Amino acid sequence: MRLLRRYIISRFLRIFFLALASFAGVYLLVDFFERFDNLLNHQARPIHYILYFSGKIPLIISQITPLAVLLGVFLSIGTLARTQELTAMRAGGISLTRITSPLLKLSLAIVLLLFGINEYIVPAGLRMSQHIYEVQVKGKEDILNTHRLWFREGDSVFHILAVVPQENLLRGISIFRFDEQFRLLARTDAPAAVYRDGEWVLQNAVIRSFDSASTETSTERLPEKPIHLEKAPEDFGAPMENEEMGYRQLRKLVRKFQNEGYDATRYRVDMQARLAAPFSVLIMAVLGIPFALQKGRHSGLAMGVALAVGIGTAYHLLQTMLMAFGYSGILSPLPAAWSAHLLFGFIGIWLLLKTGEA
Repeated sequence: MRLLRRYIISRFLRIFFLALASFAGVYLLVDFFERFDNLLNHQARPIHYILYFSGKIPLIISQITPLAVLLGVFLSIGTLARTQELTAMRAGGISLTRITSPLLKLSLAIVLLLFGINEYIVPAGLRMSQHIYEVQVKGKEDILNTHRLWFREGDSVFHILAVVPQENLLRGISIFRFDEQFRLLARTDAPAAVYRDGEWVLQNAVIRSFDSASTETSTERLPEKPIHLEKAPEDFGAPMENEEMGYRQLRKLVRKFQNEGYDATRYRVDMQARLAAPFSVLIMAVLGIPFALQKGRHSGLAMGVALAVGIGTAYHLLQTMLMAFGYSGILSPLPAAWSAHLLFGFIGIWLLLKTGEA
């Protein structure tokens, strides 16, 4: 049985790594042509191209691994069926469960490996790529982060809890205005500021004024208050997207936002999605088995690629839609991130039962 297990796993790994390399090559080629004009316009050097796209490789591997597993399972089991090896194994008293269990166990190991890659390697790689593009290629200053910002502009010091550049939004703003002797003259607090028509507008601002002894003299509340801030959303650095933060970073950010009374829905959805994403590998392995049993005798590379792309596209569209529902609050974060996995998992189990082979 050990020899058989090694035979099945070796057949799967050959197809898996070939599919992984092929899909990654196509992905990098498309991304290269999308970014080529921007890099060329900013006179990027060859080393910038190499480092920029190298930083994206971990993310690419993370995203295409489920498809490579699906293709590997489909073609390895399908080849066994086409060459009658599967029939011979069954005739020798080896059940389908024992034949496929090495592939499912290996897929589970890939899930754990992928979680580690997503948690540590992907964020670091994307931050490197973003730094190369924004700082070394475009020449922007690398002084700002997207969380917990302190900076001075004119006679005021700004503290910002978080920046959401993709939404033109600042969260948790405090503005401290000082005189020439650095005595506090006024403090303005607002839960959010929106960038519109070329200026930042505070929402539900509270303005406190102080005298020379730093004693509060008056308090004013305004539903909206424009402020003078020369920085545009893009000047606050690259946004920390879901792919740029690991599960632990997102969990820490959610707790911080909730403790300080801010809406953390988007980050809660992203946190659950980060946890759920690696399990798509196991689901694709389960889906590949019944398709290989049904189409195995006529399986080939073209059918396998078409199957991987078709299932992958359907899964991606459903996951994107559910995530959007989660961001808008229609679904809670848990079902928004996990429903697509459960649905495709149930489909795979149902197909296995339907074949009458499970």
